[in-house]
Amino acid sequence: MKEKIYQKIIYMLAGIKVKSMVHRQKKQNKNDKTAKKEQEGQEAFNGQDTGPENINCQDQDLHIKELREELRRVKYNNKFISTLFNTVGTLLVVAALAVLVANLWIPVLQVTGTSMSPTLEEGQVLLALKGGTFETGDVIAFYYNNKILVKRVMAMPGDWVNITEDGTVYVNDIAVEEPYLEEKAFGDCNIELPYQVPDSKIFVMGDNRSVSMDSRNTVIGCIAEEQVVGKVAFSIWPLDKIGKIDGQVKRK
Repeated sequence: MKEKIYQKIIYMLAGIKVKSMVHRQKKQNKNDKTAKKEQEGQEAFNGQDTGPENINCQDQDLHIKELREELRRVKYNNKFISTLFNTVGTLLVVAALAVLVANLWIPVLQVTGTSMSPTLEEGQVLLALKGGTFETGDVIAFYYNNKILVKRVMAMPGDWVNITEDGTVYVNDIAVEEPYLEEKAFGDCNIELPYQVPDSKIFVMGDNRSVSMDSRNTVIGCIAEEQVVGKVAFSIWPLDKIGKIDGQVKRK
């Protein structure tokens, strides 16, 4: 009988202890949940929430940032392409205008050879004026066998030309002063002197008389006015040669 009473007492005490332990565990769990919520609230307040909702928000922010970066890149590319097209278009228009001007009014020429030295050097870039008048002493450009040659006008239609053995040029029995020459030379001359310039023709000579092939030889002969490209007026290259081309000569 006593043993049964002791057992009941033990069972009651054990039940009380278990209930106490369960109660304490529930209370601990509740405290843990409360502490976790407070921590989450604090992290959310500090912008450091790492919960699922905040992770989604961070993913959305990152996605928006990437979209903005992509939009910025697309806008930059479009702007670059637009600028490139505008630049290319402007350059094409300028080039077309330059070609038009060069062909219609101001041809751009480059000197080849040494027949006009020392006045003009090989590689020198010149501007010629189309449609203007020219006279004795002017430097002109003209077409010859699909090439453009540059020479100096020495005589006009109807003039009489004579050249002495030392290279002195006479036009209508008046000696021509030529300060632009380094030296005089009779050169490659096979025409009969004195020589009268035909109508509508121009007698031309290069300043480098010893090597120039010009109107002194029948291979080139006198130049028809239709062959003339224009009067060479300016040198634009090289820099130390920029300036007006002096084309006047004096008669003694």
